[in-house]
Amino acid sequence: MIATGIQLAYLSSAALFVLALRALGQPTTARRGMQMAAFGMLVAVCATLVDQRIVSYEWLIVGLVAGGVIGYPLGMWVPMTAMPQRIAFSHAFGALAATLVGVGEYMHGFHEGTLTYGKTVALGFEVFFGALTVTGSLMAFGKLQELLPGAPITFRGQNVFNLSLFAIGVICLVWLVVSPYDTAFFVAILAIGLAVGVLMVLPIGGADMPVVVSLLNSYAGLAAVATGFALDNNILIVVGALDGASGFILSMAMSKAMNRSFANVLFGAFGAEAGGPEATQAGASGEMVGIDADDAALRLAFARRVIIVPGYGLAVAQAQHQVRELADLLEKRDVDVRFAIHPVAGRMPGHMNVLLAEAGVSYDKLFDMEDINERFSDADVALVIGANDVVNPAARTNRSSPIYGMPILNVQDAKSVIVLKRGRGKGFSGVENDLFVSPKTNMLFGDAKQSITQLCVEVKQA
Repeated sequence: MIATGIQLAYLSSAALFVLALRALGQPTTARRGMQMAAFGMLVAVCATLVDQRIVSYEWLIVGLVAGGVIGYPLGMWVPMTAMPQRIAFSHAFGALAATLVGVGEYMHGFHEGTLTYGKTVALGFEVFFGALTVTGSLMAFGKLQELLPGAPITFRGQNVFNLSLFAIGVICLVWLVVSPYDTAFFVAILAIGLAVGVLMVLPIGGADMPVVVSLLNSYAGLAAVATGFALDNNILIVVGALDGASGFILSMAMSKAMNRSFANVLFGAFGAEAGGPEATQAGASGEMVGIDADDAALRLAFARRVIIVPGYGLAVAQAQHQVRELADLLEKRDVDVRFAIHPVAGRMPGHMNVLLAEAGVSYDKLFDMEDINERFSDADVALVIGANDVVNPAARTNRSSPIYGMPILNVQDAKSVIVLKRGRGKGFSGVENDLFVSPKTNMLFGDAKQSITQLCVEVKQA
């Protein structure tokens, strides 16, 4: 009777997770989707707690309390600007849990003599991908938090070495299946997985972190699927499959949005500081023309249509609230204000959407690239805040550019462009931006938060 109830609870949880994923596809229903997902997880956890295999609850209670104490601050106090690295850190914890379960199940089976070929395959796969995700997520966290260099770190023969190491891990897994009680191969799988996670993220630049984070999410899902097979737990299999498939699909979609192959993201070392001859050839010619905050404010205040393009610089400056205030001031002057969101702007999927929503910007003001691109030609002013490569016309005009073919926002079609930028540095692609030296573009240099605050003051006085 208890077993049947548990399976019914798992089935209900799986249904809630599927419905939650569907709801997350629209901003207006995303909050409800998160609530359904949270309730589904609560049902799954409660069902697991009544499993007959649990003989003691002391350590489970300790784990629940510790998890709550750690999780609440991570969810409530970490600022939205730090959400990418928080997600990467969470991936590491989830993968660590799967890895430790795999290690514990293997040791239990080893001492009890119950290791079968099927269970060994699941445990080996779980530990390998779990360990890989732990170190890979920590590396991603380090780069996003700027504890590690954001530029790719490469060495000669790196891709060959990484693939060879991965192949050795697979060979060890196959050998472990043949000889389940040979613990040396199990330890080797764990060690190689940890090493591959570090080496996989090391050569990937900050510009590609959105893809890496979603890919690591996929790996965590695969580890959860393997855990489900090892423990004969249906909900882990279902949830892990949803997680793995959605993460992989998102990674592919974001690679497409950058017009780059998935292999190029993982092995191309895109964004290296030494851009090479191609990056040099792609440099824009011309001089950037500056503008004062009062002149920029006048141009915005007396415009009819303004399109704001947020980028990573907005997140770095934590200027989302000031941007919303500026948009509100312009709308009070009957200016039509819209936000143009590029799919890979920021450091995680939907980064700009999350920041602006946290600041209270209405969902109906946010437009995806496909929906807003045709409107730039009608805009009097395009205000670019900390975006670089996603607005670079070289992606369409310069075949020698590393970003050639990448879909971009049509900022260059606006009647005038104002770019807020900290300095004259290049983007992650290592090339200059043709937009910044265009005759219709003016640069407002400085910290974005301070610049927008000054714009707000000047707009009020206009």
